[in-house]
Amino acid sequence: MTPGNNGASTPEDEDPFGYLYADGQARGAQPPSGSGGYGYPNAVSRVRSVGERTYGGQQQAPQAPPYGGQTIPQQQPGAGYGQPPSAAYQAPETFPGGAPASRHAPQNTGRGRGPNTKGLLIGAIAVVAAVVIGISVAMLNGNGDDDKADTGASTSPTQSESPSATPSSTSSVSASGELPKIDAKALRLDGGAALASDTKGAKADGGIYVGNFNQAGASITWTVNGITDAGKYTLFSTYGVPGKDASATLTINGTAQNRAINLGNFAKAPAGDYEKGWTNTWADITLNKGTNTIKISCEQGNQCDVNFDQLWLKSGWK
Repeated sequence: MTPGNNGASTPEDEDPFGYLYADGQARGAQPPSGSGGYGYPNAVSRVRSVGERTYGGQQQAPQAPPYGGQTIPQQQPGAGYGQPPSAAYQAPETFPGGAPASRHAPQNTGRGRGPNTKGLLIGAIAVVAAVVIGISVAMLNGNGDDDKADTGASTSPTQSESPSATPSSTSSVSASGELPKIDAKALRLDGGAALASDTKGAKADGGIYVGNFNQAGASITWTVNGITDAGKYTLFSTYGVPGKDASATLTINGTAQNRAINLGNFAKAPAGDYEKGWTNTWADITLNKGTNTIKISCEQGNQCDVNFDQLWLKSGWK
């Protein structure tokens, strides 16, 4: 095949690039134009410029092929993207034996997840646990507040407090055999005796002592455990009087002693001065082995204007 028009009667014998050669140009070969194809005049238009054919736009007039054959129908107006094509175009699935037009829906593999019941159960348990913990904390805090309130009431007694009847206070002999000592606020109070702290000078913890004792029936009781040997012991007491002598009945294990416990004004305090009237006294007593009860009370014939601070024991008589 040579460049140019060889006079062939079929388009496939033409050289579409003849315009590139000098002899092709001499025979009239021209480069492609906007409306024609490659090759010589009256050659078959093999190539259509980009964008020449439109869909859904203005209909182009059908072009008759130069060598006979059927006219190629153009796209019908309005057949744009997403709309059915014209009768000239048929999708493969429309022809007999063509591929069926089907759209596959996602198949259920049978492994889909249902409601997360396990997560809901764990959440419910967590909520219940939180409620229980909250109630427990509230109850503990409530008890703590009550204890604090009780403690506050007991650490600030005054002479005007009502008598308090507490359980018998118990002390025990130490493992080394040392005899016990007790503060006034740990004693059992009866008959109107009450804790106070108005008068300064008491040696007991917090300066607390037993007051309101100047009335018949008022008493303090001390229970001592662990006495190893029955026999003679001395009872000591710190007390205060308002510048005058006082006395009280001493009872050991339910038996009143023949002599009242002497609560004289040994500090030589002026009349009415309780703060300068703090002093000590003692009494000879006999205790049993084991547990013993010591009671000091205001009975008929006693002079009971006195405040009690501390009690303690020693072996033997003074």
